Amino acid sequence: MFLLKKNKLFIAVMAVAVTLFFGCESNFKKVQQNNFTEFTPSGDADNVNLKYTDSGLIKAVLISSKMLDYATVDFAFTEFPKGIDLTVYDKKEKKTRITSNYAVSYKSTNIIDLQGKVKIVSEDGQKLETEQLYYDQKNEWFFTEKKFKLTDLKGASNGQGIDFSKDFKVINSQRITGEVLSSE
Repeated sequence: MFLLKKNKLFIAVMAVAVTLFFGCESNFKKVQQNNFTEFTPSGDADNVNLKYTDSGLIKAVLISSKMLDYATVDFAFTEFPKGIDLTVYDKKEKKTRITSNYAVSYKSTNIIDLQGKVKIVSEDGQKLETEQLYYDQKNEWFFTEKKFKLTDLKGASNGQGIDFSKDFKVINSQRITGEVLSSE
């Protein structure tokens, strides 16, 4: 008789455990669905050709085959998943061309992250190539810790880590190798 009560108690406990297990499983799936938020762009554009002007003068021309704008998320940004081709004009109308396979511009920090075969070519013959480069729009400053190749009329140098002004007048590079012609 004691064994029969023990078996009934075991069966009752197992029934409750199985019920709770399957009940929790379906609630867990509902909780997962409730916590999932759709991360979709608020704007989507194909074949973008954007011209930025100031006082009637063209300052920049941005060309990209795809632009996604995430303006409604907490940390708003604009993404260029298929890359950019940007031409920037200085005060003397000299052109600098910037290309990359991917780019993202963060609105709150004014930082642009360029990735994948990043290349900057100035009208003065300077060229920088790297795999990733950041641009601080507020301070007009480029920087990276990635390997780079810098070529100008004096020669070429390679290194890892560089930061410079947008007009290439101030350049700070680290761990460099290469040959540069001296004015001596």
